[in-house]
Amino acid sequence: MSTASLLNMSGIVKKFSGVIALNGVNFNLEKGEVVSLCGENGSGKSTLMKVLTGVHPFGSYEGDIYYKGELLQSRNIGDSEEKGIAIIHQELTLVKELSILENIFLGAEISRHGVLDHSAMYKQTKALLTRVKLDVDPDTPVRTLGVGQQQLVEIAKALSKNAEILVLDEPSAPLTESETEVLLAIVKQLRSEGVSCVYISHKLNEVKEISDRICVIRDGEHIGTQDAKQMTTDDIISMMVGRELKELFPREEHDIGEPILKVGPVTAKISKAANLYQVKDVSFELRKGEILGVAGLVGSGRTELMQCIYGSYNGVYECPIELNGQSIKIRNPEQALSQGIAMVPEDRKRHGIVPIMGVGQNITLAGLSMFAGLGQALDESAENRAIKESIARLKVKTAGQELAIKSLSGGNQQKAILAKFLLLEPGILILDEPTRGIDVGAKYEIYKLMFELVKQGISIIMVSSELPEVLGISDRVLVMHEGKLKGVLENQGLTQEQVMDCALAEE
Repeated sequence: MSTASLLNMSGIVKKFSGVIALNGVNFNLEKGEVVSLCGENGSGKSTLMKVLTGVHPFGSYEGDIYYKGELLQSRNIGDSEEKGIAIIHQELTLVKELSILENIFLGAEISRHGVLDHSAMYKQTKALLTRVKLDVDPDTPVRTLGVGQQQLVEIAKALSKNAEILVLDEPSAPLTESETEVLLAIVKQLRSEGVSCVYISHKLNEVKEISDRICVIRDGEHIGTQDAKQMTTDDIISMMVGRELKELFPREEHDIGEPILKVGPVTAKISKAANLYQVKDVSFELRKGEILGVAGLVGSGRTELMQCIYGSYNGVYECPIELNGQSIKIRNPEQALSQGIAMVPEDRKRHGIVPIMGVGQNITLAGLSMFAGLGQALDESAENRAIKESIARLKVKTAGQELAIKSLSGGNQQKAILAKFLLLEPGILILDEPTRGIDVGAKYEIYKLMFELVKQGISIIMVSSELPEVLGISDRVLVMHEGKLKGVLENQGLTQEQVMDCALAEE
């Protein structure tokens, strides 16, 4: 590594309870450069950046970090920010009830003679928002902003600390395509201004577009760093997973039976008073052993439709359902589960896991009654067997079943959530954005599992914002737009253009 680099990390070793998370990793960054950090979930990418930014303080790891030629020994995140190194985590850290201005200057308020200088902070915030191309008033409450706008506020906040190195951990995971384009344009602009960026993403098209170099980590070890122009997507994937994936979507032949679920017409509103429909007069059928994809732009009503079926929609709705020819009523998730309908939610952090509980406890949480009769004590040995079998079946990477699930990578959390619902042996499985924020290797395993399940006769409804995924996995595709069902397309040579034409077609 060049000693003249802006940043040099050498021989970084980090352990958690004796488990090696990083094993002698080297990483360097030049001024005004974007280096993408790639690897599977749990490979050590975020851990390496937490070492850099003081989340894991000096003394808790081995190895050396040199920044501008001097040894960096950050005791906390404040130390690294003071030096000009800022991180934007995958989970946004803004205080939603405060304004943009208040968030940016939180803990670093400007005052004159003991009185907050709102005028000075307003002026600086306005300049920062202009820099990140966000045309909103600095006094706007953060809770009124969309996710993409909140992401830009996070970047503005980092720049307010005069960051020379900006670490972006999965910044585009919750963003729409247009919001992602804005984000990438801002990163390119920052690079031209001399700001160095570390970009962590599983979206390899973004990685190829934005990077000067690409660094790959696998199982806590540095596999290699290469010029982005010299690497193909297949090269990146092979380095990440340690093998060549012949295809990203491992389609397998499976038998599809008669319709087992008839839904609709579904109508959903935010409230009785509001005349704003999230879903309007949507009806469809699901066949036995089928993967039914649901496509549409963000805000098309896909998730709300699934919530109505599962009984978890918070507003006012009507959702007639026939299951195996019998009319049923579902008004809450418990009733859905009793009918053999399970749903893996879009937001796994908020609705899929109990963060402080162990991996094993999360897996068996929905099915504890399976391990105890009425009034009887829990059969812990039976529960432990089920947990071990589930962890092995879903290939959940964890140091142990007692480890808090929040400590796992996003992909392994997703596998644990799937394990939880598969333990209940559902006949119908709804997957809302099942591969969001997880790497290509974990995606591949989830796709393989989905085909394994439909071969067993389980029917799957999959909502996804990624059209290549919908087309690569689904047997049929429901196309939604602005709360309405615009078409049901057989997936035989179906193209992205045909799906979008259907979504945007005039009625």
